[in-house]
Amino acid sequence: MKKVIFLVSAVVSCSLATAFNASAQENYVVEEESVTVVDVANCKTQYSTPHNANWFIQLGAGIDVPMFENHLINGDAKRHITATYNLGFGRWFSPYMGFRISAYYGAWHWDNDYYTKSKFVNANFDIMWDMCNSLGGVNPDRPVSVVPFVGLGGTYAFDMKGGGRNILGRDGKIKDSTWALPVSAGIQFRFRLCRYADFFLEGRASFYGDNGNNYAFGRPIDVNIQAIGGLSFNIGGVNYTAYNPCKDAAYISALNGQINDLRGELAGTTAALAAAQAQLPCPEAKTVTAECPESAPLMSTVRFKINSAEISPEEMVNVYNMAQYLKDNPDVNVVIRGYADKDTGTSEYNMKLSERRCKAVYDTLVNTYDISADRLTTNALGSDSQPYTTNDWNRIVIFVPAD
Repeated sequence: MKKVIFLVSAVVSCSLATAFNASAQENYVVEEESVTVVDVANCKTQYSTPHNANWFIQLGAGIDVPMFENHLINGDAKRHITATYNLGFGRWFSPYMGFRISAYYGAWHWDNDYYTKSKFVNANFDIMWDMCNSLGGVNPDRPVSVVPFVGLGGTYAFDMKGGGRNILGRDGKIKDSTWALPVSAGIQFRFRLCRYADFFLEGRASFYGDNGNNYAFGRPIDVNIQAIGGLSFNIGGVNYTAYNPCKDAAYISALNGQINDLRGELAGTTAALAAAQAQLPCPEAKTVTAECPESAPLMSTVRFKINSAEISPEEMVNVYNMAQYLKDNPDVNVVIRGYADKDTGTSEYNMKLSERRCKAVYDTLVNTYDISADRLTTNALGSDSQPYTTNDWNRIVIFVPAD
């Protein structure tokens, strides 16, 4: 019985590989009599982010309008506007969310009576939300995007001059520098120039404690308003890999039909062989010990193009299936075995290539599908071992149950 089950598993695996090269994500249930497709409950498109894409650097300049103490002496309604300069970098880790670290340098002027002023440097860590991708569908080429953000930062104000300050230092003298930790919120409008560059306009309001400018008076919150414009350069371009688990479900149904036909033919051949053997003279009984592999390969495999360790969208179906299998069987651990065909490259090169293929599958299971790394082991075998007699088939990763 074990030999028959193993043979059926090999037939199923080879049929899937040669017929269509797996073009959709589905869950498979293998039963005694037939193979059926389990409907995917969630057909929402999933996105993954290449490690070398969606980084950005921004350069900008604009104005600061400090609204300290929330009032002006003598009722003077004039606000002092000063220049500020901006440098930042960040990354969109999905089409919807990203982060940014941005730094600013400029000067503050406030208090008309004393004409108090200072220089400052500020850095913020911002969480950014692409509202258009979230509400209007993902479009990496959208010409205009609206991006709200919130941040937490640090500000160092120094070279303070003028009167109107009343915070004393340890030496008993009025301080001429100070540290502050503002929280901020704002919104950015991004205009696509090309795949690698955007023009942006954004406004930010930073909220400081009352002593953020070395002057404690009036209301307990001081506010600094910034308006910035500039260019954002997209390193590696804007690129997301999309996959829908319900895509090409008809192909999978057709494959299941072929598999069931093969199983029927196998059953007929087995019956015919048994009938033929029954007509032969009975040979002397011999004890035969069946040799079973220590770890039979699981159904799903991942195939690669020649000299490539990148998982194609078509092969991502098998990684998805393995992730679902592991989630449904939390006690099962898996060995990821990587191979390369011996007709291409040296043995040393193929070993490195199979290592990269193992790592690509490992990283996708851990980072994209949240499979615990403790349940996965990689085993790169290069081209020294060839699981298939057809060399082209050996550009592959095979999943094997861990001992």
